Formats: sequence, C-alpha cells, structure tokens
Amino acid sequence: MFDLKEIFSVTLILFSVIDILGSIPIIINLRKKVGHIQSSKATLAAGVLMILFLIVGKSILGLFGIGVEDFAIAGALIIFALGAEMILGIELFKPDPEASTTSASIVPIAFPLIAGAGTLTTILTLKSEYTQLNIGVGIIINLGIVYLVLKSTNWLERKLGKTGLDVLRRIFGIILLSIAIKIFKTALNTGDSIL
Repeated sequence: MFDLKEIFSVTLILFSVIDILGSIPIIINLRKKVGHIQSSKATLAAGVLMILFLIVGKSILGLFGIGVEDFAIAGALIIFALGAEMILGIELFKPDPEASTTSASIVPIAFPLIAGAGTLTTILTLKSEYTQLNIGVGIIINLGIVYLVLKSTNWLERKLGKTGLDVLRRIFGIILLSIAIKIFKTALNTGDSIL
C-alpha cells in the first residue's frame, strides 16, 4: 500500500546517498573522455540494478558467500579511486578506444556512481523499515532526477565554465574520498549496513 510519508522518506534518503549533484564533475569528466554519455541507458541500467537488489539483493550476495560489508568495501575502493583521480588530475579509468559509449554509460556511471555499494546497501537497509512497494517508488523518483541531471550536464558545463568545473571537481573529489573512507571504516569496524 502506498504511503506518501514513507515514499518521501525513502526518496530523501536515496537522494542523499546517490548524490547525483555531487557526481556532476565526474560525469562531465567522463563525457570528455568518451565523447558522449547515454543518459537513458545509464539511468535504465542503474534502475535495473537497484530494483533487482531490492528484490533479491541479499540472496545474490549470499550465493557467492559475499556479505553486505564485503560488497560495501569493494564499492568504497572504486569510489576512492574516482575521488583520487579528480583531486590529483591522474587517469586511473582509462577510456578504451574500442569501447562504445554504452559501456562507458554503464561503468562507471550506472555502477558505481548511481547504483553503487552505498546505494545498494541502503536499499537493503530500508527494507527493514519500509515496504518494498514504497522503496520501489522512491527508487523510480530518484531515477527521474538522475536522468534530468545526466541530460543537463552540457548546460551545467557551459554555466560553470572551466574554472568552476575545476574547483567543483576537486571539492567533490575530496567528498568522494571521505565517503569512501567512511564506508570502508563502517564496514570494517561494525559490519553494519551502511547508510
């Protein structure tokens, strides 16, 4: 049964974890490398991952003997690498000249930026407090926001300019490093689900 209060809470929690606004500099940087990001494919791939994880997440991890904490640490390492790349101006994720824009739209845009370890473990955590239907609606609302942001990166790049983008890239690089370290520490120290 739909509950507007639950949907609103889930939407806000997921919006803060996905942090699509904070990912704008990364997305612009990746678009420069590969030439184009397919917004609809990235959003769809992230949506499929999130919905699948909502329905069968713990079971899938259990099949491989992977705990939520292990999954979170793997995602934290990727987020850390992306943050280091942004701050230091190094290139860890080298574009494959033969890769299509579809593959670049899925990795690392759909995963781990949108549907990363933090998002997926949060979805598992939300199941203990909210109904699956309301979580699903919250996911769909967030996917709509993600799609709009991905579609407007050209406009945002023009408005911010090169200097604005450089400053944003470094600021959000530090934030990404901090998020990665927090996820890593939480997973190691407590083994609890990460929000």
